[in-house]
Amino acid sequence: MTLRKPYPPIEPYRMGRLEVGDGHEIYFEECGNPAGIPVVFLHGGPGSGASAAHRRLFDPERYRIVLYDQRGCGRSVPLGSLEANTTWHLVDDLETLRRHLAVERWLLFGGSWGATLALAYAQAHPDAASGLILRGVFSGRRSELDWFYDWGANRLFPDHWEDLVARIPEAEQDDLVAAYRRRLTHPERSVRAQAARAWTAWESATVMLRAANPAHSPPSDHATDAQIAFARIENHYFFHDLWLEEGQLLANVGRLAGTPGVIVQGRYDVVTPVVTSWQIAQAWPKADYRLVEGAGHAFAEPAILHELMEATDRFARELGDR
Repeated sequence: MTLRKPYPPIEPYRMGRLEVGDGHEIYFEECGNPAGIPVVFLHGGPGSGASAAHRRLFDPERYRIVLYDQRGCGRSVPLGSLEANTTWHLVDDLETLRRHLAVERWLLFGGSWGATLALAYAQAHPDAASGLILRGVFSGRRSELDWFYDWGANRLFPDHWEDLVARIPEAEQDDLVAAYRRRLTHPERSVRAQAARAWTAWESATVMLRAANPAHSPPSDHATDAQIAFARIENHYFFHDLWLEEGQLLANVGRLAGTPGVIVQGRYDVVTPVVTSWQIAQAWPKADYRLVEGAGHAFAEPAILHELMEATDRFARELGDR
């Protein structure tokens, strides 16, 4: 089987910032066909941002492609702000953006944290979702956070785990998320930068099944403003349990009973293990579950990317026929 490749690079035909309240402005852009099927890309993190590579997941002749940066992320301002920055602010922002763009219904595409936000939004606004494409599903349960920051992933990556805990005194190592929060909110940039590099290095080491550069080297203390913003926001969300009730997104999957979906999950995903997406698929009859062998978490892994491209083309056919 020949694996699919992304569509050719494209440029936006519209870019802007939208005021969403609380001093926040979110960056958005539109690409592809202005008369096409609306699709919105929900980036991961929380805290990362959309990129030009994400535009290429969709057929530009068939889709009206909307990308945006969530509060405090990427090209949104103020960068790295934790004020009025919660899951439910982001759900409201997405609905505000939909109305601003005069979109009646749109396809939601999200991976990792983007899948979390897609589920939260679709469960709150089921009539606005024409479908969902989810990759590496994270639902924010305590067991999922504990796997990555307490027990589980560290058994597979003990060398990289040592780098993460080495920055924290032993007395604080029983709660790494809280320990890093203290440093990522520290008034001195140098302290924030050191913490951000260690925080992001741990995640970077685990996202790919086969790393492009497998050689291990401890993280430096240098970090860009974007890296600090990413680490601050992601840690902020995890510290607050994503403002979700325990098991909320799984318990409310029934609200998507009439909504079609595709779930793409790597068998060896260490960041968001298979069990979560499997449980959601079992509770969602209209979900097409694609468990990808020989793949981890990242959307750029060849077999994961192939299934995502297949999914966007499938929805282009099905939604275009309505």
